[in-house]
Amino acid sequence: MHIRYGYRIDMLCDEPMPLLAMMDIHPSRRSDITMADALVARQTRNPRESVPSVEFLDGFGNLCRWLMVPAGGVILRARGIIYHSGFAEEQGPGAEAIAPERLAPDLLPFLRASRFCETDKLAATARERFSSVESGWARVVSICDFVHQHLRYNARLATSSRSAFEVFEEETGASRDYAHLAITLCRCMDVPARYCTGYLPPIGVDKDYREDGFSAWFEAYLGDRWWTFDASDALPRIGHVLIARGRDASEVPGLTPFGPQRTVHFQVIAEEVDGARFPISSASRREHSARHGLLSGSGR
Repeated sequence: MHIRYGYRIDMLCDEPMPLLAMMDIHPSRRSDITMADALVARQTRNPRESVPSVEFLDGFGNLCRWLMVPAGGVILRARGIIYHSGFAEEQGPGAEAIAPERLAPDLLPFLRASRFCETDKLAATARERFSSVESGWARVVSICDFVHQHLRYNARLATSSRSAFEVFEEETGASRDYAHLAITLCRCMDVPARYCTGYLPPIGVDKDYREDGFSAWFEAYLGDRWWTFDASDALPRIGHVLIARGRDASEVPGLTPFGPQRTVHFQVIAEEVDGARFPISSASRREHSARHGLLSGSGR
């Protein structure tokens, strides 16, 4: 199947302002894009004038853009279509936990505390609840089940400063809060875990299930690879489209303005393209995309 995604964000500012944008599809998924999603940045006071950007990869391999927003503000737009298998994320019930002393050095940062994941405050709770569960896949699933049952989903109560321990105490939050709490509990049990943000369309759920088309989930390292988990849902979801990864949300903000500004418009698109499902090979995938007008330059 294919997923249509994108956004329009209008930001106003009185003075020129640098802006860091982390809104592009992650490099690991860009080969699946069937209609280009190039960022369009226009000046608010003169929409015919573009705002140039410089692209670079950060330390986690996320695609970033650096813009100098002129006085008045900027209008940011992007829209694209990406191929997705149409199935829920792969499961690995036999995946085993790796002892910390056997982990590669590049995995160690995902065992440590980070800004929103205070392992010291939840270590005792994690050991009490999950030490008796078989290590590996079963333990991570148990953590996800606990987080899902312990928290009440309420996007309206979400804040950008709430930590995993505060989420645990308050027992409510949005997808980022579910991810932070699950990540923290995994790290407390010596399982490397990292935060993911991206698009998640309402496929197989009610249209108003999410606050918008953006969502957060996490990945845990078991066996010899990273696996996708989403503690905010009781069943595996379909359609995760990755934008960025980091130790927690503080390292993958969508937009980071370096100056006073006001966001006056924020719209996100994340939806399945009707009638465009399940190509079975790369050749049929190309033919399928062309037939449904999903290729770049197709005019759709």
